[in-house]
Amino acid sequence: MNNLREIVDDTIQVLEHMKKSGITHVAVSRSTLDALGKSPIVAGAASVDLAALAARAKVCTKCSELARCRKNVVFGVGNVHAELMFIGEAPGADEDEQGEPFVGRAGKLLTKIIEAMGLRREDVYIANVLKCRPPQNRAPLPEETSNCLPYLLEQIDAIKPKVIVALGATAVRALLDVQLGITKMRGNWYTFHNTPIMPTFHPAYLLRNPPAKREVWEDMKTVLEKLGRPVPTTK
Repeated sequence: MNNLREIVDDTIQVLEHMKKSGITHVAVSRSTLDALGKSPIVAGAASVDLAALAARAKVCTKCSELARCRKNVVFGVGNVHAELMFIGEAPGADEDEQGEPFVGRAGKLLTKIIEAMGLRREDVYIANVLKCRPPQNRAPLPEETSNCLPYLLEQIDAIKPKVIVALGATAVRALLDVQLGITKMRGNWYTFHNTPIMPTFHPAYLLRNPPAKREVWEDMKTVLEKLGRPVPTTK
């Protein structure tokens, strides 16, 4: 962390000196920009941003009922530079207990879906609209979604995924502000802040309706194609 600050401070000093000397532009090649985007400095900056955001979320009391009832704030997990980000509704009992999203039965199914795509759970980023569990797993209230959405928006901004998968109607409505049913929206591309977003069924729904797994798999194949990744021949 200290090394990162020192590097940034030194860079600013050099640029300020160049500015005083009359230099207003610095030529940078595309290869240098690409390398910078993959550098540990940039990765570290994103990690620092998310760590600071998580710290704020963990002491949040905007939703008094949720803050009073929660065991853990469930912030998010995964690769801070993931190309693919999954966003669900809210933590359940297992997630509230462990402080990590999608670790219960629905989470195990999501992990299987990710692995069927030829990825690992560590390759993607997983989060929810709400960071705290609603009592008895009820649906999030509009004011709770409104209170918690800024945390999710900052997560997305820090991670900068190439594609977002919205799991279920609550995530879709929070991100796209639409009232269409998930059945009508799934399988079709939408855009959220210039990022392609694919709505699909929530894994919890698949546990109740196993035949819908086929539709979700079709959606995930479309996501892989959008990412330029090969579609595995077996699920």
